[in-house]
Amino acid sequence: MSPTQTGPRARYREHTKEEIKQIALAQLAEGGIGSVALTRVAKSLGMSGPAMYRYFTNRDDLLSALISDAYDDLGAATADVPADLPPRERLHRMSAAYRAWAREEPHRYLLIAGDPLPGYQAPADTLLRARAALGPFLAVFASSRPSEHVLPLARQTAAWALRDPAVSEWVRGYTGASEDPEAAGRALAGGILSWARMHGPVNLEVSGHFEGMGFDPGALLHGEFEALADQFGLP
Repeated sequence: MSPTQTGPRARYREHTKEEIKQIALAQLAEGGIGSVALTRVAKSLGMSGPAMYRYFTNRDDLLSALISDAYDDLGAATADVPADLPPRERLHRMSAAYRAWAREEPHRYLLIAGDPLPGYQAPADTLLRARAALGPFLAVFASSRPSEHVLPLARQTAAWALRDPAVSEWVRGYTGASEDPEAAGRALAGGILSWARMHGPVNLEVSGHFEGMGFDPGALLHGEFEALADQFGLP
């Protein structure tokens, strides 16, 4: 890295970008995506509107930075679960970590898991970050024994890995199983079903739809993953 990139000017630029993101996150928490505006951020920093464009070209550019950070942090939460646990226990701990992060960071969770922003086009690396957040789940299912109810999905995802090199690389990175189409299919099917089973309860909870109901949403999530573990024959 050159001295220019590590010098005072570069450090100031990175510090300012972090300040901008923190103010944007506060706006996001206060009023959702619609409340995030570069002009409001600039006013909070005592900065002119045009000066903001030195750091982010437009609001979508700023949102992309927030989305990338959110996926990275969510991925770190699930990846922090020890890999040497029995598959069923690891699955429960990762789903619980996913839920805990969403409850602690509801505005950031809804930024990546809520309704899509009309007209917004995410950068290409956003998909890679999203897959990294889900990646630890793939390893749990690579050696599983799927029931007949999930075999059709496993066959479809195996074919997906065969025809898409990027998906094959994703599976290999977390399981080493991309050379075995059946193992890749199991891993992908389990990962996708994990995502679906987390998204429903967690999204409903974070959005406030369970308030006033007489049950613990954590118990609901646990039950969903017990059923999923049974479907894949996880020990």
